Amino acid sequence: MSEDFEIKNKVAESGLINFDLSSLVPKGERIGIDLKDFLYEGLILKEKDFREKVAAVNSQDYNGAYVYIYNSAEAIVPLWAYFLLTAKLTDSAKKVVFGNREDLEVLLMHSVMQTHDFSELEGKRVLVKGCSDESIPENAYIELVEQLKPLVKSLMFGEACSNVPIFKN
Repeated sequence: MSEDFEIKNKVAESGLINFDLSSLVPKGERIGIDLKDFLYEGLILKEKDFREKVAAVNSQDYNGAYVYIYNSAEAIVPLWAYFLLTAKLTDSAKKVVFGNREDLEVLLMHSVMQTHDFSELEGKRVLVKGCSDESIPENAYIELVEQLKPLVKSLMFGEACSNVPIFKN
């Protein structure tokens, strides 16, 4: 082999910044609470019983967790019931939301997209990683484009060897 032959990493030389959206996914346990378990026979909210069950909740079980409250019984529950349960958990949980696990993830990523400092990507050519071990809500990708479009020189999606150009400024 000739000494003139040199292996070059064209991806590294391209100035392309790889951005993995999964690196922004908030870390922490996710715990769901089904309101059905607080209802009389899983269907009816009796205020006294409900308050007793909420009082019996050990809020430390939710310490540092992301909590989503849902109602699998589809029973009609007054809004104050959500207030009461949320008030019990807010001192321990990182975040409490109403909805399913997917709703929680959408809200968490929305919060990240609104607060993350993307300034280190300003004027750069950015490739958003296409595959991830984490489940990332589609809305996070939409919000990422909204955040990056005014900042970056160009945006691509996929992998370095096979990417889809999204836009160039």
